[in-house]
Amino acid sequence: MAEGDPQKVFERADAFRKVREAHQTEMAEDYVELIGDLIRQHGEARLTDIADNLGVTQATASKVVARLRRDGLVENRRYRSIFLSEAGQAMAAMSRARHQVVFDFLCALGVDEATAHEDSEGMEHHVSEETLTRLRNLTVELRGRAG
Repeated sequence: MAEGDPQKVFERADAFRKVREAHQTEMAEDYVELIGDLIRQHGEARLTDIADNLGVTQATASKVVARLRRDGLVENRRYRSIFLSEAGQAMAAMSRARHQVVFDFLCALGVDEATAHEDSEGMEHHVSEETLTRLRNLTVELRGRAG
């Protein structure tokens, strides 16, 4: 990188900005994806189950759920379970699909499923649509070679 090159400085700053923005949505995506999974598995998502599954305190989960409610991603009533709004359902589906693309790619590379699940848990939040498309296409190609 050229020390005083304004274009290079701008490009680097833009890359860091994109990472910060991804971190801001990462937690929301993890929560709505989990809430959707809990509803599918148990018919409801309770705050205690959310906290337990994410390894956080109920107070932490409550604060995040309040933020998700403010952002229009979840709905809940006092002393009732937590439900996803339409926007929350859409975010959960998108996050789940991104996770699956990364997971499938890692498995196609020969990574064991447990490691692929763990690694894909964070990676899905930080890849562009272009990269996801290329990962998806390469996965099909790798599986075609193996079959």
